[in-house]
Amino acid sequence: MHSHCSLLARLARNRIGSLLVLWALVSVRAVEAKDKGKAPPKIRNSAEYDALFSGRDFPHIRIEISTNGIETLQKSQWQFGQQPERESVTATVREGDHVYAQVALHLKGAAGSFRSIDDKPAFTLNFDKHAKGQHFHGLRKLSLNNSVQDPTYLSEQFCRELFIQAGIPTPRATAAQVELNGRDLGLYVLVEGWDREFLQRHFKDASGTLYDGGFVKDITDPLAVNSGKDVDNQADRKKLADAVKESDLARRLERLNEVLDVDRFLTFMALDVMLWDWDGYAMNKNNWRLYHDPSTDRLVFMPHGLDQMLWKPEGSILPRFEGRVAQAVLEIPELRGRYFARIKELRERVFEVPKLTQRVQEIGGRIGPILAKVEGGDVSEHSLRVENFRNAIVRRGESLDRQLAHPIVPVQFDAAGFAAVAGWKSQVDFGAPSFSPSGVLTTKDSVQIAAHDGSTVGSWKAGIWLERGEYIVQGRIKTRGIIADPGDSRAGAGLQVQGTRVEQALLGDSDWKSVELPFSVKDTLAETQVACEFRGAAGEAWFDLDSFRIKRVEPKTPK
Repeated sequence: MHSHCSLLARLARNRIGSLLVLWALVSVRAVEAKDKGKAPPKIRNSAEYDALFSGRDFPHIRIEISTNGIETLQKSQWQFGQQPERESVTATVREGDHVYAQVALHLKGAAGSFRSIDDKPAFTLNFDKHAKGQHFHGLRKLSLNNSVQDPTYLSEQFCRELFIQAGIPTPRATAAQVELNGRDLGLYVLVEGWDREFLQRHFKDASGTLYDGGFVKDITDPLAVNSGKDVDNQADRKKLADAVKESDLARRLERLNEVLDVDRFLTFMALDVMLWDWDGYAMNKNNWRLYHDPSTDRLVFMPHGLDQMLWKPEGSILPRFEGRVAQAVLEIPELRGRYFARIKELRERVFEVPKLTQRVQEIGGRIGPILAKVEGGDVSEHSLRVENFRNAIVRRGESLDRQLAHPIVPVQFDAAGFAAVAGWKSQVDFGAPSFSPSGVLTTKDSVQIAAHDGSTVGSWKAGIWLERGEYIVQGRIKTRGIIADPGDSRAGAGLQVQGTRVEQALLGDSDWKSVELPFSVKDTLAETQVACEFRGAAGEAWFDLDSFRIKRVEPKTPK
């Protein structure tokens, strides 16, 4: 190129030279364009977009970054706490005979997925930032996820399809082979970017604010903005944050309906739990986006980072929720009922196990051979992982059915603030305790636990659904000849609630004695285990189950 420039400088000294300069410039650029291959498409093409995510063919993406660019990316890192903005570099991207120039690229990933540029990094690519109108198969922006936390490479695509089917706007995903400066990085998961074009595909009005939930942030935190103008004010987010703090539940419902697409949120939360998205918004206030839809003037939650799903197929449909909106919604009886109804509806309409397992097999069947070819892996190993994913879906369906067959209803307290404890079951915790009677009690009565052969731990347990609050469990216990095991500092007969025990259990001989144990429920609604516990090397204890009840402690009124 330097020889071209020196020749052009000499020719430009006269008029004829000027004409020759123009001709030369055109010729040089024509040669360079020819070397670069076909010009990439400039206008979004819906057919291309749909074809990309059909899964029939996976793109082979070759990324070229200069030495200076690599050095810049080597400085990128992830750390807990405040995240520094990751610097972008300019890259050239080739796919087939198309060349995409001036592509903005930066590394992505968080605690579990971030990898350095010298490892198997994840990327965010913006094709339009420096070359307006440039698209990759209809996308201005996309992510290439390294899938280090999902060896099946299919969880993202599979779960995103379910959210879309359920009516939740969600970026689509597929697989891609990726190279970096000639180095084969292996198989990646290509995910549609969060941008205005994504919003246009799912909302009537794409001019609203698209918030990035960030790493373990909630709606009470200032959020980054991916699209829209309300960067600093964030009035809509603040309005939702204020609504969830409303103590009057009737008024809270009104305020939530004013600012939140409540119906969509119930679907979002229900499917999050059904797929056991432990690292999503509902359970971990992580991996989420929030859009203010101007056409409805409501906020819509959307999922992100769906690579660690179905880890707990038997998980409760009412797990511990960390997301403030999820907590606030479930505290309202009407919305709690709608949440359980939505899970039942989605189980019938979306979570159709035969169709889902077939879909997993289809996606896995396409990925396996490519993975083996690209990364030299064993197809049978990937097939086993896919089979495990399919089995998790089957187990999850069975678990959902079992749980839906027994509706979750918080216990009702009488006018004096008491509720009986019922449904007691005996449980061997250590040694060989004897129970009288044994098994499951159908009527209330006094029960016995005894030790006849050394160190023994046994209990009678009952589960009771309680809302967030302060409580006291109380009942009557009688003991005879209880001797502590020398190595057990908690020996005796007493009460236990979720790992909290009475301060002093009963040892030796005692007639019927009233005992009580205060405890707290921190979750919106939780199944609390109450245990009548015996721990000792010898002796026996009786528990008067008719006397066991729970009292709700009303919070003290501030003076």
